[in-house]
Amino acid sequence: MSPEKKRKLRNIALLALLGLIGGTFAFTAFNQQAINDRLRENPVREAAGRVHDYFNRETENKDVFVENYGQEPIMARIRLSEFMEYQERGEPGFEQLVGGSRQNVSTWEPYIPAPNDITTRLGDGAVMNTHARLTFGREGERQWYLPTFNHDKNDLMTAATGDARDYVVGEDPKDGRTNGATHPGDGKDGYWQENVSYTNSENGILWPGSTEGTRTTSRNLRQERAPMTLQQWVEDGVGSGNFWVIDHVTGWAYWANALRAGQATSYLIDAAVMQDAAHAINGAYYYAIHVDSQLIDMEGNFETEIETPYLDELLEAVRVSAGISVRELDFSTMEPGDIFTRGDQDFRYLGNMEDIAAGSARDHMIILNGILNSVNWTAHESRIDDWFDNELPADLKAMVTPVANDFITGEVRDSAAGLTTNPSRWLANNLTGDVAADRTVVVEDGMPRAFSLSLADVDHLSRTDGIGFTHNTDRRASDPLGGWWWLRTPSDLSTVAWSLTTSGTLNGSTTRTNSSTGGGARPALIIHQ
Repeated sequence: MSPEKKRKLRNIALLALLGLIGGTFAFTAFNQQAINDRLRENPVREAAGRVHDYFNRETENKDVFVENYGQEPIMARIRLSEFMEYQERGEPGFEQLVGGSRQNVSTWEPYIPAPNDITTRLGDGAVMNTHARLTFGREGERQWYLPTFNHDKNDLMTAATGDARDYVVGEDPKDGRTNGATHPGDGKDGYWQENVSYTNSENGILWPGSTEGTRTTSRNLRQERAPMTLQQWVEDGVGSGNFWVIDHVTGWAYWANALRAGQATSYLIDAAVMQDAAHAINGAYYYAIHVDSQLIDMEGNFETEIETPYLDELLEAVRVSAGISVRELDFSTMEPGDIFTRGDQDFRYLGNMEDIAAGSARDHMIILNGILNSVNWTAHESRIDDWFDNELPADLKAMVTPVANDFITGEVRDSAAGLTTNPSRWLANNLTGDVAADRTVVVEDGMPRAFSLSLADVDHLSRTDGIGFTHNTDRRASDPLGGWWWLRTPSDLSTVAWSLTTSGTLNGSTTRTNSSTGGGARPALIIHQ
């Protein structure tokens, strides 16, 4: 096998601008015959990830990020290299701007930034500064993406969208026109929006991955800091977090945090825009970016080519982030939807109590991001108490504030709650009496404990800007077997109670004896910092 072929097998993605981006269960009985069957895609239970590239030639939008579709945290790094050549009118062939060969990506120039300026290239690639400018990171509102259909961890294809061309699918020709997309979308900025579902084979196109799969849009993590160089990271002393750090010696860009199950990084780059020098070429030009990546589990090691000072410190900070002490977290800087990990449990931040219930800004409501499976409604509060006593990490338990010893829940049936139809079952507009008043707050003479949310809690956290839940996917629990969860509010019909479905909608008709593996209790806490 040639060195080039070996390199192709190691690469997860090739993406480029202006053309190159890139059980069934059966039961049968004699005589009385019946078949019970099911087809379901089981989750990937180990470490696994996929590089996404959303690219559009016309708008020059180019979004590159990494998704963790497995069940274990991973570490991620990406390296960009560039190639450009041009042909003046009347000339017989193309001339390279800085050496290399269009057909041999190993000869392309790595993006090496200046130690204190990530947007300025150094070395042989400096000539590119006047021809193409990369926009690193994305500030502001978190972006939406469609999770990958491809859950084969041994498949090196990227989720390439729009005019993107995956390296494995479409290696040749490198002509600036041929596409090799492996994921739906047009590559334009903002194509995916909240609460959009897409079924593989929709519109007659079968994308690589699960043939039966349906995915619903999710959000990238919010960029906590703009991408920076390794030298800037050392000088600023910022530790780990949700941002990218580029090694200014090798060009590798590292995600500076453990990327946990179901998360997707913020953008490494957001656009690649051709500059005046490229537009001034009297003829044609070809410009491409090659994206190389490595994704490993938390105990793995990246392939090392050059030992860079302080890189080990960065990687150690990332590994420590997988089990960071809760005392080191600053909850005042968190926003609703942020995820943090304690031990082997993920928690979702819902908001500070000043915004939720006119309480103290130093009190914060959080909820387990997963569920405690296989527990019915009657037993779910006892299961939450057991979790609080025996499974909640001690440092987090020490921060828990008191709430009411007992909740006066009231009762309301599904048909009387005034559930909205658009969006479907998102809010309850007809809550009255005890049901409406059952909102969880800090009670100084109460008991520090975990609790299940009430119907009024979920309604308030969903209808109020700046707190709680903004869309259905926010309300879904992260669980490989399903993710529906109980609320503490009962129906006035004695056999059913309220729950949140796997699609994040309110349901007041869930049988109280239901204890399926796909659902259960979801403890919430109010903590003080």
